[in-house]
Amino acid sequence: AGYSAGNFALAKDMEVIGTMLNAVGTAMSCPEKDLNAVTGLSGSGPAYIFLLIEALADGGVRVGLTRDTALKLAAQTVKGSAQMVLETAMHPGVLKDQVCSPGGTTIAGVEALENKGFRAAAIAAVVAAKKRADELSQNKL
Repeated sequence: AGYSAGNFALAKDMEVIGTMLNAVGTAMSCPEKDLNAVTGLSGSGPAYIFLLIEALADGGVRVGLTRDTALKLAAQTVKGSAQMVLETAMHPGVLKDQVCSPGGTTIAGVEALENKGFRAAAIAAVVAAKKRADELSQNKL
């Protein structure tokens, strides 16, 4: 989550709100001009990840796994991958490269994702959500 100081907020106020928000998750202070971008990424982001988990599970079912097994594996894969990014502070591209063996299964899957526009679709989702947040903040309903 992102938060910013209002015109009358003091440093003490920002410290209190930061402590409160970080008690229930990860919150970052950012300039007010960036709040709609934060909305497009982390505010709308859970829906993107739910869609990813669902799609991965559908793929698992397509190749013969039960729905329950596929869903648990997909969700755990996302959880573990996110945890690695946060704990190692390594760039996701570096982590991806570390699990892609030359000529292996993972790089074949990555190639399929790239060929279907996965990266461009994820970027477009954030941009579209930020644009809509801009419209809503200007009362362009």
